[in-house]
Amino acid sequence: MRLEILPVPGIGDVTEGDDLAVLIGTAAPWLRDGDVLVVTSKIVSKAEGRLVDVPADGPERLAARDEVLAAETARVVATRGQTRIVQTHHGFVMASAGIDASNVDKTRLVLLPVDPDASARSLRAALRDRYRIDVAVIISDTMGRPWRNGLTDVALGVAGMPAIRDHRGEVDPYGNELQLTQMAVVDELAGAGELIKGKCDQVPVAVVRGYLPATSPPTDGGPAHPPTEGSGRDDLPAVRLVDDGVGAAALVRESALDLFSLGTAEATAAGLRAAATLADGPGAAPVDPAAVDRAIAAVAGVVAPGTSFTPVTDDEVRAGLAATVDGWPAGATGLVLGAAPTPVDQPDLVRFGADLHRLRIALAAEGIGSALLPPPTGSIASACLAL
Repeated sequence: MRLEILPVPGIGDVTEGDDLAVLIGTAAPWLRDGDVLVVTSKIVSKAEGRLVDVPADGPERLAARDEVLAAETARVVATRGQTRIVQTHHGFVMASAGIDASNVDKTRLVLLPVDPDASARSLRAALRDRYRIDVAVIISDTMGRPWRNGLTDVALGVAGMPAIRDHRGEVDPYGNELQLTQMAVVDELAGAGELIKGKCDQVPVAVVRGYLPATSPPTDGGPAHPPTEGSGRDDLPAVRLVDDGVGAAALVRESALDLFSLGTAEATAAGLRAAATLADGPGAAPVDPAAVDRAIAAVAGVVAPGTSFTPVTDDEVRAGLAATVDGWPAGATGLVLGAAPTPVDQPDLVRFGADLHRLRIALAAEGIGSALLPPPTGSIASACLAL
């Protein structure tokens, strides 16, 4: 495969109501079937009127920006100082919900398109209807990446090609069947387009040529279907129309399936809130003794001196002790005996209760539910946990 990345200069400043198909077609009369247009989301937003007026500077500007950000935010992922990583109503996880103050008047902010996939479909259809060219359209924007410094462009919307190249089920040269590999090809193409567009060069559109097959390749190196005035020419040959596809929505991972759906501080805070409302009761799965040992080891350095937690691992012994505990849950499969330091006074008992809850939190972190119960009859323990 041989790829070319071509800039589309000369589009100029885009304002609300501008026809992007005309602007692009006029600036790039050399477009041909199979080209992939990488269009900066900002000019799409400008053409669609996705701008808000704000004060030029001062605290009033910050307050107005915060209000706009709140409206564009579906969920806060992480906050560090003035930086906020949020999930937008589209499902994108981005800094400041993609709100942009660059390449626009100081009294305005640019928001993301309401529906970037719909914007891509609309632009593709307009180019097809007006110029009889069958292209794919990617609406791109800049994002940061977890674990890595630096930014890259990614696809917010796409029409005319799949967002993902699914290699699952294919066999590599060594005979290994690929199980997980799904390449976000539209993100790769968006990043390639950014190499040509830049951030300060006022080149908001790039063309990637060679990735998709041309449906009607030119024979003389010229344009496949020259742009024309009006709504198109009936004497131009019809092009093969490719489905728009499901769009870049296919790239959005549900937060419930995201292993990193919260920032570190936010995840810690969520865990502490969960610890404060820890449910009382054993879990449904059989208890893993190694996990219980890890939980006990995790709190060993913070409990009061002399406090001990002893897991009962022998099934017969555990059953005999459990039979003497009032309220023993029928589904419990594990038992931990807790003993407070002796002699015990009232402050010691308060501390022992806190230490028991520390252990319950550590067990919960291992996925083990617990119920706090009185000790078995005749035991020297002060309390027990049914797991």
